[in-house]
Amino acid sequence: MNTKRLLILYHSQSGNTERLAQAVYRGAQQEADVDTRIVRAFDADLQDLVTSDGVIFGTPENFGYMSGAIKDFFDRTYYPAQEQEMNLPYALFISAGNDGSGAVREIDRILLGYPMKKVADPVVVQGEITEADIERCEELGLNLAAGLAFGIY
Repeated sequence: MNTKRLLILYHSQSGNTERLAQAVYRGAQQEADVDTRIVRAFDADLQDLVTSDGVIFGTPENFGYMSGAIKDFFDRTYYPAQEQEMNLPYALFISAGNDGSGAVREIDRILLGYPMKKVADPVVVQGEITEADIERCEELGLNLAAGLAFGIY
């Protein structure tokens, strides 16, 4: 069996999105047949995408938009990715002060061009992180990892 690779790519400034990223990672780790990596956006590059079978992006909502670090990652990888025809499955988690819809909308729009395909509803956490939010993030990681392991995506 060919081990699938899942990338969790995120940015966090206050630590909230990092808490969510760690929960996503814990969930994904429950699927033994998937090699899961967690990488900060400023440390990631095109090779991280090329060597992955799926991606979960995490960002704080900044001014109704994604973080500058996530945007920077897209700026650095978008055009080189065009040649790769990746069509990777992806999902999102957002730590939002508002409703997170601007960040979700713009990330989805950018990822259409890679192209990537959205395979799960985004997890948007508004305000203080609760235990239920952590569980939703763990479930997101597990679901995407299981989907990769079973060949659904």
